[in-house]
Amino acid sequence: MTDASDPESTSVGRWRQRGTRSLVTLWTASVGTGRWLARRWRRLVAYLQDQEPYPAPYPPPAPPGRLTEQRDPPAPITVPARGYVFNFHVRATFTWSSEGLRPEVLSWYAQYFLPQAIERLTRLAAERARDVAPHQAGDLEVTLQQALAERGPWRFERGDVAVTCEPGAWVRLDPRVRQALQPHWKRRIALECQYDEQLRRAQYAERLSRRWVAILNEHLDSPVTGGATEDQDLTDALRHMMSLQQAAVQWVEDLLRDRLSNDSIFEPLTSLDILPGGSQGQAEEASKRPTAPTAAHGSTGASDRPRQGG
Repeated sequence: MTDASDPESTSVGRWRQRGTRSLVTLWTASVGTGRWLARRWRRLVAYLQDQEPYPAPYPPPAPPGRLTEQRDPPAPITVPARGYVFNFHVRATFTWSSEGLRPEVLSWYAQYFLPQAIERLTRLAAERARDVAPHQAGDLEVTLQQALAERGPWRFERGDVAVTCEPGAWVRLDPRVRQALQPHWKRRIALECQYDEQLRRAQYAERLSRRWVAILNEHLDSPVTGGATEDQDLTDALRHMMSLQQAAVQWVEDLLRDRLSNDSIFEPLTSLDILPGGSQGQAEEASKRPTAPTAAHGSTGASDRPRQGG
């Protein structure tokens, strides 16, 4: 016969009762929660059925059109000139453009591809500068710009993104070459100004001589000329004016001949001796020439003769 007051059986029964009560409580709470969620769901569905339908979402913004951005290298590009003693300095600018990229994205790609563009332009300029004299920066600039125009815009790609680049280049002299050329160009500018001034004076003298010749011819052909003495004076004046006119023409030709001979001074030189001694002497001799022909003075003297005769 088992003892009813066994402590082990009493403990098991107590835990069984506690478990049963916990399950009943959890089931009751679950049923209540489910009923509450069902009521809430039915109210939400009824509320949404009474509301107007939601408007359609806004369409995505259209992609931007063609954008451009200009970037300059941080420093000029240096390439060696002929002889590899002096250099040319190339000032470059790169204009980047794209279709459908945002401005910040285009700016990032321009900065990303800038080293490649600088390297390509450096290689292109170096190939053409090795045959150009150090002081002929203009020739290199023209040649380089023609090459860039023939090749067209450059295209750079990274993945599915492509951008185009239009480079521009301007060539500057080496500071040492510029310093050596300054005396030469000062003398050349002075000679050019003197030549233009003398040529203009010669043209004015020639026009004046032609005008006086026309006036003398009118006097000779006039029927009111009074005597052989006056006619002889007009004839002498006319001959004198013709000789002065021929002298003026000869003077202009001498100026042109001197100009052609002095052009040898301005031929491109590869050494630092820009003006040799002989050429400098010719330039100084040309600068000491008379600044006006004798026709200008002779024309005034000739104009007095017909007035004395008449």
